[in-house]
Amino acid sequence: MLTLLNLRMLLIYTKADNTQPLQCEVNCSASCFVYPLHNAMSCCLYPQERLREESILPFSAFLTDNFGRRHSYLRMSLTEKCNLRCQYCMPEDGVKLTPRSQLLSTSEVLTLARLFVQEGVEKIRLTGGEPLIRPDVLDIIAELRKLEGLKTIAVTTNGMNLARLLPKLKDAGLNLINISLDSLVPAKFEFIVRRKGFHKVIEGIDKAIEMGYNPVKVNCVVMRGLNEDELLDFVALTEKKPLEVRFIEYMPFDGNKWNFKKMVSYQEMLDHIRQQWPNLEKLQTGQTETAKTFKVPGFKGQVGFITSMSDHFCGSCNRLRITADGNLKVCLFGNSEVSLRDVLRSGASNEELLQIIGAAVGRKKKQHAGMFSISQMKNRPMILIGG
Repeated sequence: MLTLLNLRMLLIYTKADNTQPLQCEVNCSASCFVYPLHNAMSCCLYPQERLREESILPFSAFLTDNFGRRHSYLRMSLTEKCNLRCQYCMPEDGVKLTPRSQLLSTSEVLTLARLFVQEGVEKIRLTGGEPLIRPDVLDIIAELRKLEGLKTIAVTTNGMNLARLLPKLKDAGLNLINISLDSLVPAKFEFIVRRKGFHKVIEGIDKAIEMGYNPVKVNCVVMRGLNEDELLDFVALTEKKPLEVRFIEYMPFDGNKWNFKKMVSYQEMLDHIRQQWPNLEKLQTGQTETAKTFKVPGFKGQVGFITSMSDHFCGSCNRLRITADGNLKVCLFGNSEVSLRDVLRSGASNEELLQIIGAAVGRKKKQHAGMFSISQMKNRPMILIGG
């Protein structure tokens, strides 16, 4: 009898360069074979048609990995450029930008988005760099809104241009906002981001609340010796405002001078907050949510913790990333990438693109390597990934 596990598209690595069918290693059935494709073989030729016909697995085999994780959330970086220089995101000496001709065009962004949504992606988050400095961001959101099956269009922004653009962003179809803010002290904010602009970010947060976004998510990367003393002040923000302040553990990326001593763990943050608010309540969240979420009773908003380092959530990961230059990353902390841009520009069909996407998803590991291994591993700076 066929099972969901057997039916998913299992990707098996081989150096075989012939095109003769081989018996499937998971023995799905006597008639199931694997065919070499580039350097991968995929179990069940044309599995999407087979699955749709039998209505056994109502989700794309290409976006389902070998551990049964269904990737319904796509994060797309629109640009490598940013109008801030945050210490944890961009190396002090900057980054070498990709030539414009090698970045995804508007049509390429939309082609990939359309393909992923057709395969089951329900949420797309636009990131950067700073996505709101891309001139065609409104056009991209408006076109994404037309995609049948796409439920959520989100953006992660530094907030510098948000107040000015938000009315048009909302009209275009933006329905979820995350705003980065790492300090409530203007001078410290400027030190962390290496630029002025604190009041513009606060204005953007207030504008989002005014326009009915609820919750407005505020992302705060917590770094020891820099801003961990502001935890209680950030929680206090949620008393009167419908904010979800998300405390993010400091993560290692190229050029951000990460070390273990700078990282403040989720448990340490939680213990500190509970000293002030011992009745802090843990909230129920969806299976694929990244944040552990809490609320002080009586407060309008809530707080969350992104615990990527001390308590990873790899087992429920449903996210894929496409960089501004068109590379697919199946794990934020992995250094394996596949260029979808090159495949698109070669004139490949959607079916060929899906085979390559499926091969990459099939290579996704069970979990990341751990903070110490990640800190020694070559990866992009955060600004060139897109978060």
